[in-house]
Amino acid sequence: MDERRLKDSFARVAAYGDEVALFFYSHLFLAHPEVRAMFPVSMLAQRDKLLGALGRIVAEVANHDTLVPFLRGLGRDHRKFSVLAEHYPAVGASLLATLAHFSGTAWDEDLARDWTEAYTAVALVMTEAAAEDATRNPAAWEATVVAHERRTAEIAVLKVLPDVPLGYLPGQSVAVECPARPRLWRYYSMANAPRPDGTLDFHVRVIDGGPVSSALARTALVGSRLRLGPPVGALRLDASSRRDVVLAAGSTGLAPFKALVEQAAGLAGHGPPRMHLVFGARTAAELYDLGDLEKMAARWPWLTVTPAVSEDHAYRGETGTVADVIGRQVPLADQDVYICGSPAMVAATADRLRSLGMTQDHIFVEDFGWSES
Repeated sequence: MDERRLKDSFARVAAYGDEVALFFYSHLFLAHPEVRAMFPVSMLAQRDKLLGALGRIVAEVANHDTLVPFLRGLGRDHRKFSVLAEHYPAVGASLLATLAHFSGTAWDEDLARDWTEAYTAVALVMTEAAAEDATRNPAAWEATVVAHERRTAEIAVLKVLPDVPLGYLPGQSVAVECPARPRLWRYYSMANAPRPDGTLDFHVRVIDGGPVSSALARTALVGSRLRLGPPVGALRLDASSRRDVVLAAGSTGLAPFKALVEQAAGLAGHGPPRMHLVFGARTAAELYDLGDLEKMAARWPWLTVTPAVSEDHAYRGETGTVADVIGRQVPLADQDVYICGSPAMVAATADRLRSLGMTQDHIFVEDFGWSES
């Protein structure tokens, strides 16, 4: 398998954009109409995911330490869609047909062999991970909403109880499906460290074009049933580090940081690090969880909480973006910085930190996939 040839091939095909995914799914559904019911009615988000996954696989094809965990996570995660090992050959055939179609005259026996070898290896890792996971966990966790609180017109906090305990690490996320949006899944971070009662908190913000978030915030009331995918994500608190921690949270990006703070509170040994949580929102009214954060800071003297708003000049506290506030208020020497929020907020904050001299190895961001799926 020629890695350079694979990357050049994918670059040529990806230039066709949405046409690639449209051709792939049309080919798959025509050849195997029985699989259409596994997908949502609207395929827009699914098409985006296809190109995103292919791009990541090709980009990391030579880096097995990164690629294999990603593929194993995909394999486990696809169990929630009822994907079985026997579905992989059909997907592979449609993928090769798609690549051949958009490659045109560049498609030859060597390229066909490269892609066949690559897909075979990918499918093997994914199916083995799925089979292993099936011996320990359900394909998805059925759960009940036991509390639903609207904090603002756009933000709700849900407490959910899975029927079967769901093991996870603070900082991880799960995909959530609700009956109002069948076969559509959106990732949410657990906003708490694991509890003895097994309940999970989710912070849900209504976003434009986000059907799952809208349904959860507005219609998933107490007693509603949900389905949860397996925990994913690599946002972790390094319990062995002696460095101080800065948590940069944009709106509901706060959720995984609450879990990390609770985890820190339970650390043995040298105890929790000093943590400075900067919680940003557009207006003071959107600082939806500030009351609880202030209680946490009062309980734990190693935790500092700084709220900030970016579009409310009458606010009497810190104003500007989260990155602005960190630049003014937080000395970055000997700190690890964790960032979570919208993609634009994460990118802007990371850029600002690098401009202030922070190295990339001390900047940590959430990375588990896609927001709406």
